[in-house]
Amino acid sequence: MPLSRLLRTASAGCHHLHLLIAALVLLVATGFAGPVQAAKPLAADLVTDGQAIDLESDRYRELFAELQRDHNFTEDELTSLFAGVRINKKVLELMDRQWEAKPYHQYRPLFVTAKTIATGKKKLLEHSELLDRIEKEFGVDREVIVAIWGIESRFGTHRGSFPVFETLNTLFDAYPRRSSFFRTQLIHFLEVCRENGLDPLQVKGSYAGAFGQPQFIPSSFNEYAVSFDDDEIRDVFTSIDDIFASIANYLRRFHWTLDAPVYVDIGTELNSAELIAAHRQGRKGKVEVNTVSGDQGVNLPESPENRKVIIVGLELPRHEGGGLRYIAGYPNFQAIIEWNHSSRYAMAVAELAEAIKAD
Repeated sequence: MPLSRLLRTASAGCHHLHLLIAALVLLVATGFAGPVQAAKPLAADLVTDGQAIDLESDRYRELFAELQRDHNFTEDELTSLFAGVRINKKVLELMDRQWEAKPYHQYRPLFVTAKTIATGKKKLLEHSELLDRIEKEFGVDREVIVAIWGIESRFGTHRGSFPVFETLNTLFDAYPRRSSFFRTQLIHFLEVCRENGLDPLQVKGSYAGAFGQPQFIPSSFNEYAVSFDDDEIRDVFTSIDDIFASIANYLRRFHWTLDAPVYVDIGTELNSAELIAAHRQGRKGKVEVNTVSGDQGVNLPESPENRKVIIVGLELPRHEGGGLRYIAGYPNFQAIIEWNHSSRYAMAVAELAEAIKAD
């Protein structure tokens, strides 16, 4: 029944009021407020595992042209390398349910455990001389280097089992949301392999195309990896010297300051509109340390060069009352976020580093 007719019927007498109410409920339930949007299919829903990638598509023709024109790959090399490349559906499934989407009280126990803390302490002692040199050269705290190493690859023992070349092709071809990003990573990966004498078909890594003990994506390797063991090869697979130095170099490039604060807890409520707004803006919402101290009523240490902090909210479990635990993330915390754009990841690194350092 059209709404206009229903209203006219109701006006004929109060005994029709119940009809008006019931019909309005029905109209809302059946879509009067607008059609219900069908759930958008996930990338993995649109492929079958092992399906051949169409190398004759425009996207691959353009990729091959660029690799030949700008990166000096020959047609024969590309034909041999890309022959038979296929979709790995598992890669797409994992991309749509990444760990960083978990609330922090579920995310933290994946990495900050009694075992990882104990192993981290042992690694600090085992590599103390090397870490002395790296702290002096790069100005990055040793426990943070070891914590990132521990979280990324379980101190080098879990480097990923996905063939990186297949993974990057899968994400370029069948993950539309970030196809252009993974196209770039695929090009970088081929350059990395050529530079280091690696067979692209043999390198294994994560479901997102990261590889080596620090789990660098190819562009990050090209930009930040360094050699620190007296040769010219940037070996993030087996050289502990290069692995630690590369992690340190990455953080230094994002203005890490040795022995400076990483974060400070500021309570479970935010007491001003400015802090609430900063929290909503995420890593881009920066405020003065004095503002946080005044609004929250807490004493905060100074920030290096008076740089601003960000406001991060971390989910608490229900048995602790739920809600959020708020922290002020100092520039060092922000440097970790540049490694992985997740405040949950950055906090896990910070808390593991604290635990490793503690006596």
